[in-house]
Amino acid sequence: MRSYLKTFLTKEAAGQFVKLGVIGGINTVVYFVLFNVFRSNGVGLQASITIAFAIATLVSYFLNRRWTFNVRHGWASFRETAKFFVINGVAWAVTLTVVAVADNIWGELSLLQENLANVVATAFILLPKFASYRDVVFRSALQREGRDPMGRSVPAQDGAHPDAESVAPHLPQGADRDAAG
Repeated sequence: MRSYLKTFLTKEAAGQFVKLGVIGGINTVVYFVLFNVFRSNGVGLQASITIAFAIATLVSYFLNRRWTFNVRHGWASFRETAKFFVINGVAWAVTLTVVAVADNIWGELSLLQENLANVVATAFILLPKFASYRDVVFRSALQREGRDPMGRSVPAQDGAHPDAESVAPHLPQGADRDAAG
């Protein structure tokens, strides 16, 4: 586990995290503009969160695939896209939960308070989303391009699943490795 956590402290990971943050900023603007437009036009709270989150997720997918993780070749697979949306579905559920909890604790929230609750939710989901994008969503596409999720060159896998000896060095390699690492 320690060796996996160390992968977040590399130059490559820092660069990816900064790019993810920039894209997150863009998507936050997209999300909040849409959220506030919907709320100001009488759309319900959960529907506003859901629609704005779905549109921002689509923008996020394309920007992260192309810029953060530099997937340059080929089109996205259904599996890759589905994984991205499942991860963001969990993030959406966390967002709904945080806003609902705030609403239950403090009563009906003003628009400003709803926005602040959304910011708190964003803080909860940022690092887990980064790890999931890097290690789950874009890993196979990067391997097909001959790179690991950190952007380093590795032999291309031609779509095959790696065996234990060829697993990218940032992934945990079992309990024995974690105890020693």
